[in-house]
This record gives sequence, C-alpha cells and structure tokens, in this order.
Amino acid sequence: MLKGYWIARVDVTDPEKYKLYVAANAGPFKKYGARFVVRGGRFENPEGTSRSRNVVLEFPSYQAALDCWKSPEYQAALKLRQVASSSDLVIVEGYDGSQPSQS
Repeated sequence: MLKGYWIARVDVTDPEKYKLYVAANAGPFKKYGARFVVRGGRFENPEGTSRSRNVVLEFPSYQAALDCWKSPEYQAALKLRQVASSSDLVIVEGYDGSQPSQS
C-alpha cells in the first residue's frame, strides 16, 4: 500500500491564532497516523511562487490522508487555520516505482 502525503505551503497571518490550530490538529493527525516529514525549516525557491512555510505530512496510506482531511476533527481545526493563515494544500499518493540509476 502506497503512503499518502499532505504537501502544504502556508503564510501565517496571525501567529497567536495559528497556535490554536496547531493544538487542534494534533488529535486528528495522531488518529490517522500522520508523521511530519517537513515542518517549516530553511528552503530556497528556485522556480515558481512560494509561501513562507512548507509542511509535508506522511500518512500510512493515501486513504488515511484523505480520511484525515475529511474528518470532523480536522475540519474543526481547519476553521482555526483559515482565520490565521493563507495556504495551498495538495493530498497526493506516494510513489514506489523505478528510480534514476546511480553510477
């Protein structure tokens, strides 16, 4: 089974209110087996547009990633995030196919 990922780009507009979102998302993330792969950190943006914060969450499956998003618990947290930030989010299925050969 392929893993699922949330890839988010975020501009936090109200850091104090955003802390409420972070506290509220912990429950659904734990329930659906999410693990932070990227949570802020340094970055460069050599192409396209960016936001000030990047987050990648890994879930045990694509379905778990979708189920977390659709859950009542996360939807409640989402309302807190929407008043404290602007973001782009994509939910994507992982890949387990061939890779570039290494010499």
